[in-house]
Amino acid sequence: MLQEESDLSLIIAQIVQKLKGSNLYSQLERQAWASLQRPEIKLESLKEDIKEFFKISGWEKKLQNAVYSELSVFPLPSHPAAPPEHLKEPLVYMRKAQGSWEKRILKSLNSMCTELSIPLARKRPVGEQKELLNKWNEMGTDEPDLSLFRPVYAPKDFLEVLINLRNPNYENGDSLSFRTHLGLIQVPLKVKDIPELKECFVELGLNIGQLGIDDSTQVPPELFENEHVRIGQKVLAEQDSAAAQQYIRQGSPTALRAELWALILNISSQPEDVLYYEQLKTNVIQHDLLVDSLIYKDVKLTASNDDYYFVFEDYLYQVLLCFSRDTSVLSHFAYNSASPPKSYIRGKLGLEEYAVFYPPNVAPLCFLYHEPSKLYQIFREMYVRFFFRLHSISSHPSGIVSLCLLFETLLQTYLPQLFYHLREIGAQPLRISFKWMVRAFSGYLATDQLLLLWDRILGYNSLEILAVLAAAVFAFRAVNLMEVTSLAAAEAVLADLSTLKVMPLLQIFLFATVT
Repeated sequence: MLQEESDLSLIIAQIVQKLKGSNLYSQLERQAWASLQRPEIKLESLKEDIKEFFKISGWEKKLQNAVYSELSVFPLPSHPAAPPEHLKEPLVYMRKAQGSWEKRILKSLNSMCTELSIPLARKRPVGEQKELLNKWNEMGTDEPDLSLFRPVYAPKDFLEVLINLRNPNYENGDSLSFRTHLGLIQVPLKVKDIPELKECFVELGLNIGQLGIDDSTQVPPELFENEHVRIGQKVLAEQDSAAAQQYIRQGSPTALRAELWALILNISSQPEDVLYYEQLKTNVIQHDLLVDSLIYKDVKLTASNDDYYFVFEDYLYQVLLCFSRDTSVLSHFAYNSASPPKSYIRGKLGLEEYAVFYPPNVAPLCFLYHEPSKLYQIFREMYVRFFFRLHSISSHPSGIVSLCLLFETLLQTYLPQLFYHLREIGAQPLRISFKWMVRAFSGYLATDQLLLLWDRILGYNSLEILAVLAAAVFAFRAVNLMEVTSLAAAEAVLADLSTLKVMPLLQIFLFATVT
């Protein structure tokens, strides 16, 4: 009991310290001083009167949302004497593997610089700065020669690193459950089974209304949707982050999604946020980084050729180029197993190499936010809260290692015939599904379905649903997959996911077919 109280006190102290450095703290302080002029504020009951003023004026709700937002990303409690690296990642072998992976990436970048005789960073000449500023809103029309630039790594390279992960404290045969896992991931991490997933995702049950389900037998879809929209409008009127997160577990109406996501992520467009974005833009205009060319190439190879996202090409360049200069992103390394490579920070330019870890998950957000500074804030918060876990090695339940293990465990346990068949023909399921999970299904699902999936990521504050969906896709295509005789044939069966309906797949896999 004493330990729990101590942990809670520590969490409160750390959140208070964090909020003291925020703009909200300054605003609250100004409002408190201003309230002293109000006739209802009495000296003899000053504390209680100011509290009441904050409650009536809506500032209390803003403070609650800020605290809730901090709790959403707060590291799990650890022993007070634990060193800082334990907050980042408690398992030593995971930390070592992440360190080796980072060195490999940095070596690739350095060798590219040497081969191409280009600097990691340079100040743009004045003429080049003016040219970039003039075409800022039409960068997609630019066609630089990027043939000599190569991708730093592909998903399959990262997968090979994860496959080779081993806990040195375990030997074959140490644990029955560990020994009987026949997938590619061979690390003993605890992942949820179907009963635990049902309990976790209880709102996805067959008897609960969902947006994205066309044929609910309980309530006509139109009736449910109308009522769901009404409740959503009420949630937005209340401006309560926790209520919005609970609400979105049943999906978000298209018209309310942008506001709901911003509320859950505690993002509001303040003048200082727009100014900060403009400062990042100025950094892009003034300095050319190696990673800029990698971003150009990445977008050209992916979003530019995508039927859904090509229209947002200019937005993608703007957001990703600014992201590569944003030093505020560095704060998330406190709970990320990765570490920022110090040699790549140039004054206030930020972490150059950082964006290399990131496939373009920003594209689907362009459907929701058309103001660049708001789009940028949402993307940055989504990345530092969720997506960074897909590109770093850790033991976190939402980390890519745990997601891979969860996916393989679900298939091996609940679809054993399919799992063993694919394994025998050399088509390990993870080699197919890894690219879906590492990109959070961006670029694979139709946009409306992807946004419904991401609703649930925000609603449950977890990426585990990615592994569940990957397993559900295999279950849905099981009959065809049982007939294939090679990895190439299996990949062909699963090549196009754009016609899939996400919510029926998840519901059936979790609550209907699997026992």
